[in-house]
Amino acid sequence: MSSPSSAVPTAAAVPSPSPSAPGTGGSTTSSAAPTVAELMDFVRGAARDEALIASLPLDPEGRTWIRLDGPGGSEAWLIGWPPGTGTGWHDHADSFGAFTTVAGALQEHSLAVRLPTDGWKTLELTDGVDRSRNLATGQGRAFGQNHVHEVLNESEVAHAVSVHAYYPPLPRIRRFSRSGAVLRLEQTESPEDWQ
Repeated sequence: MSSPSSAVPTAAAVPSPSPSAPGTGGSTTSSAAPTVAELMDFVRGAARDEALIASLPLDPEGRTWIRLDGPGGSEAWLIGWPPGTGTGWHDHADSFGAFTTVAGALQEHSLAVRLPTDGWKTLELTDGVDRSRNLATGQGRAFGQNHVHEVLNESEVAHAVSVHAYYPPLPRIRRFSRSGAVLRLEQTESPEDWQ
């Protein structure tokens, strides 16, 4: 996740929906590592929490977010996306996760390829690795480790809101630029860069 600009308001961390909230599967109190299915249940349950969603400040210039307590020690975020904003290409290291769109629509572009973990700066991608999906309100997806994607709010007028959860908590995020088939590693961020 990229850091908000200094002009963008952020909110303090808030607790996750209660274990009895619909769709959370009661997994928020478990000390065991959550499964991908439990992360998906969590983000869907959080998306139904109207008070939580209403607590997110929306800014017309940049993304805003609230850190949530995810199930089983996972990292979770409620994110507001102004029109025309996105993440840029990135991965989540060894974390797997899930996200769902709460309001508006998000476009996800991903790569069906596992990138080397270290020791490279530029890769040429082969044909057929690109995937795209539109995630309208209420739609979400789960993903495995080393998932490379970018997420965008392509609307010119409407904010989008989403809930994301990752396990284990993100140890790093690698950011990439892309020009045609060439993917270039631009930066590696650690948790101190976005918390």
